[in-house]
Amino acid sequence: MTNEGMQPYQRIVRDLSDQIATGRLAAGVKIPGIKALAEEYQVAAGTVQRALTELRTLGLVYSQQGRGSFVTEQASAKASPSMADSIRRLEERVDELTNRLERLEGKSS
Repeated sequence: MTNEGMQPYQRIVRDLSDQIATGRLAAGVKIPGIKALAEEYQVAAGTVQRALTELRTLGLVYSQQGRGSFVTEQASAKASPSMADSIRRLEERVDELTNRLERLEGKSS
């Protein structure tokens, strides 16, 4: 699903899920607060809250009132090194293909 066909809360869920899967957000790590995420994604606080609710439902984060939201041990265990490596390789390949496409489009102008 492209970003255009995605609800804003779904984009946040996808991004944070990817960060957990690749190990950028490890078990026990505090996720940025609602205000920070709202600013980063340029959305309302309610949209961030909806994303966090979805992440809790998926078992990827837990929240503690007054402290924030944290990555669960379960989520971190799901992120196997091979999965993270595969995602990294795919990201590198996409970057490479994007650069090649930009060069080709620049030549045809």
